[in-house]
Amino acid sequence: MLLSKSCVYGLRASLYLASRREGDYTSIREMSDELEISFHFLTKILQQLTADSLMESYKGPNGGIRLSEKGKKATLLDVVIAIDGPGLFTQCALGLPGCGSSAPCPLHDSWLTVRESIKEMLERTDLKHLAREGRANKFRITADGSFAWQ
Repeated sequence: MLLSKSCVYGLRASLYLASRREGDYTSIREMSDELEISFHFLTKILQQLTADSLMESYKGPNGGIRLSEKGKKATLLDVVIAIDGPGLFTQCALGLPGCGSSAPCPLHDSWLTVRESIKEMLERTDLKHLAREGRANKFRITADGSFAWQ
C-alpha cells in the first residue's frame, strides 16, 4: 500500500467530516465508532490534521472536531501530506538513496509517471466535492457498508 494506515484513516475521517453539516462539531468517539477506527489511534491522527490547521477541535460537553476554514477547501493531497508528508512524491519506489535521472533504479521512470498521476488526482480532488459526489451516488464511507451521509 502506498499510503500508511494513519493516512488512509485520516482520509476517511476527513471525508466523514466533510459529509457532515457545516459548522457542527462531531464527537471523536462517535466518529471512531462509525468508522470502526480505534479511538486512541483516530485521536492521534486528528491531532496531526489539527496541527496542520485542516481541522479544529473544541473541548467540552458539546465539543468534538470539525473541518477548519482551511480544511473546507482542502484536497486529498493536503490530507496525505499532513499525515504522511511529501515523501510519496519524491522518494524512490525501492527506497534506494540517490535514485534519480542520473542514477535511476529499475522502477524510476515508471514510478515517476505513476506518482505524478497519483499526485495530480489527489490535488484536484477536494473533500467537499468528494462528499457531495458520495452523497449523490450513495458511496459508502463507513466500514460496515453504510453511507452515513448527512
